[in-house]
Amino acid sequence: MATVNKNLSAYDKSTIPNAKELRFGIVVSEWNSEITEGLYSGAIETLLDCGAIESNIIKWDVPGSFELTYGCRKMIATQKVDAVIAIGSVIQGETKHFDFVCSATAQGIKDLNVQTDTPVIFCVLTDNTMQQAVDRSGGKHGNKGAEAAIAAIKMAILG
Repeated sequence: MATVNKNLSAYDKSTIPNAKELRFGIVVSEWNSEITEGLYSGAIETLLDCGAIESNIIKWDVPGSFELTYGCRKMIATQKVDAVIAIGSVIQGETKHFDFVCSATAQGIKDLNVQTDTPVIFCVLTDNTMQQAVDRSGGKHGNKGAEAAIAAIKMAILG
C-alpha cells in the first residue's frame, strides 16, 4: 500500500504559502459519512492552521461520490473560490458498482481540472475495506483531508 509508510497528515508548515487571502470550497459526499466527515475535519483543521479564514471556506454536501463532479462544477460557477476539495469515500463491495463510481468520479474531477481555471483536489478514498478508509481518514495513516488541503493551497496560488 502506498500509504503504509506515509503519514497523510504530515506537512512542513514553513513550506506552505499562507492561505489568508484564499477562498476554498469543499464538496463532501454524504455516503460513508463517518469517513467523509473525518476527511472534512482534517481538511478544515489544516486550512485554518495554514492561515485560511473560516468565513472563506464553503462546505456543500452531495449525496455520494458520483455527485461530487456536479457539486464542484456548481461551486466553481457560483462561489468564486480559489480551489475546491472534493471529498468522498467508496468502499469495495461485491459488485462492479465500485469500479464504475471510482472511475466516473476520478474522470469527472480530472475533467473539471482541464475545463476550468479553478483547481479541484481529488480527496476520494477508494478502499477495499472500511478499516482502510478509517486508517486514512484520521486513523493510523493520518488524514487524507489534511493532504488535500495542502494540495489545495499550493494549487490555488498558481492561479
